[in-house]
Amino acid sequence: MHKRLGQTAVIFLSVRTDDDHAGYAAAAAAMDALAAEQPGYRGMESVRGADGLGITVSYWADDASAKAWRDNPEHKAIRDLGRSRWYERYDLVVAEVTRDYDWHRAGEAA
Repeated sequence: MHKRLGQTAVIFLSVRTDDDHAGYAAAAAAMDALAAEQPGYRGMESVRGADGLGITVSYWADDASAKAWRDNPEHKAIRDLGRSRWYERYDLVVAEVTRDYDWHRAGEAA
């Protein structure tokens, strides 16, 4: 099953500062919940390495949905706070999913 084919993927690569871990965690949880309420939202995956590099990929039905999330006033306010407090740097890549694959070891649930 190709669950992401044709969707818009917003890939957010970030390096965190060492400031306000609790505030960051609260803001991230709030943004996850808010994103999930937006029209066109299809899901999100996120990881952060011990070196501070984080990768979050959010999936949207189309580019218009991804842009609407970018322009959401609450998201913008947290993004501005992130720039001033929580991030050393970040990069953002928007792409259309043209293929997807998955693999699972036999006997393990997906």
